[in-house]
Amino acid sequence: MMNKERLPQIIQGGMGVGISSWQLARAVSMNGELGVVSGTAVALTLARRLMDGDIDGQISKALEDFPFQDIADRIRKKYTKSLIENQGKDKYKQVPMPTIDLGQDLLELIVVANYCEVHMAKMGHDGLVGINFLEKLQTPTLPSIYGAMLADVDYVLMGAGIPIRIPQILTDLAKNLDVTLPIKVAEDEGYEPTLSHFSPTSFADGHPLPEVKRPKFLAIVSSATLATHLFRSSFGSPDGFVVETAIAGGHNAPPRGKMILSDLGEPVYGDRDIIDIKGIASIGLPFWLAGGYGTEEQYLYAKSNGAEGVQVGTAFALCDESGMEKSLKQRIIQAIKKGLGRVRTDPLASPTGFPFKVVELEGTNGIIETSLERKRICDLGYLREAYRKENGNIGYRCPSEPEADYVAKGGKIEDTVGRLCLCNGLVSTMGLAQHRKNGDQELPIVTAGDDLKYILRYLSPGQLSYKAIDVLRILLGQAFSKFTTQ
Repeated sequence: MMNKERLPQIIQGGMGVGISSWQLARAVSMNGELGVVSGTAVALTLARRLMDGDIDGQISKALEDFPFQDIADRIRKKYTKSLIENQGKDKYKQVPMPTIDLGQDLLELIVVANYCEVHMAKMGHDGLVGINFLEKLQTPTLPSIYGAMLADVDYVLMGAGIPIRIPQILTDLAKNLDVTLPIKVAEDEGYEPTLSHFSPTSFADGHPLPEVKRPKFLAIVSSATLATHLFRSSFGSPDGFVVETAIAGGHNAPPRGKMILSDLGEPVYGDRDIIDIKGIASIGLPFWLAGGYGTEEQYLYAKSNGAEGVQVGTAFALCDESGMEKSLKQRIIQAIKKGLGRVRTDPLASPTGFPFKVVELEGTNGIIETSLERKRICDLGYLREAYRKENGNIGYRCPSEPEADYVAKGGKIEDTVGRLCLCNGLVSTMGLAQHRKNGDQELPIVTAGDDLKYILRYLSPGQLSYKAIDVLRILLGQAFSKFTTQ
């Protein structure tokens, strides 16, 4: 098993909704590197897994170890085997959508879900496990972090924004102190800052509070300027950085300066977007390079430039242990063998406004014509924006919801153009698609880095699948045997 004092050389990226599954993180961690689970929408995905009957029984085992059994019991009763099979109803019943003031049911589900995902990833070994969050998804952040800490998570990673307060939040939660996080609210001029609150004491509701350790925090950045800003923050410094280029999968930082699109309609990145690796190294904290670092040569390049190693996502996203639906993985690999499956950097797809990588695969909403056929509905709500209503109350809107609804909430009609429902699409990618009562089924949206076209390097001749350990072997080459448990 890996020595916990040794910094990992490989960080397995925290991808999508459920793609970085506990099975994937566990496989990477058991082989001496940092396995990372995705913390995005895990409350929703855990509920749907329970509705499907907890097929492998692992969630039920994790719930047995949750420190507050009355809460675990409520989750079991509410969701286990409650899959709606009646004709004329949606397949999965609704899970509450996240808001700034989370209701008690959703608060408990968020904490429990993050606990379970980390707990399952840590089963049977003493390797390191991390969890990845998006700064843009603010409302579930505090209870999500606490749930992961209850499961003894070793690292918290966060990008897609400026996670400046996270170091202090981790320090306070490790002392079981109450924490707050400012929430971005549109049209909020003239109002006091809007805060999200979480109290471990209130959550425990009279039960003794367990001791929790402070995990290390890695900020995901795309510039030395941002890294320096976070390092000097009065809220405390990150413990290190993942430095991500614009060819990484998922959300990308927008180009600096005015947005210019190529003939294919993709953002053009220029000299101002080249990452100053020496500037990152001069800060003096550990860092890992990410985005197009899926080869041993790139790993060695990172090491030679002062990095501890690399973060790799796309290569792990297609391996056996990832949470992507199995037949979808095979379709992608077969498409790549035929020279298809292009990755498009879409400047409009994400409701967040960040460029988002989309795989152009038939039968998914990665094909523009297919996505246009989808009837707009916003019923998961993780990427909704909070805004201040004229009456002073807070409402929620998403540019991917029905256009008329968005405009009625003060949104601009032009902001709805080209938007995709990433929430439903990404959940569908892991095989938990909602089947609508009208017969429609939500289609997947697959995201990957630009180096998806090189995925065949991980396959043995004649094979359509590979394992996480195969990725580690290729990345580390001769160095792999030094730390592996195999």
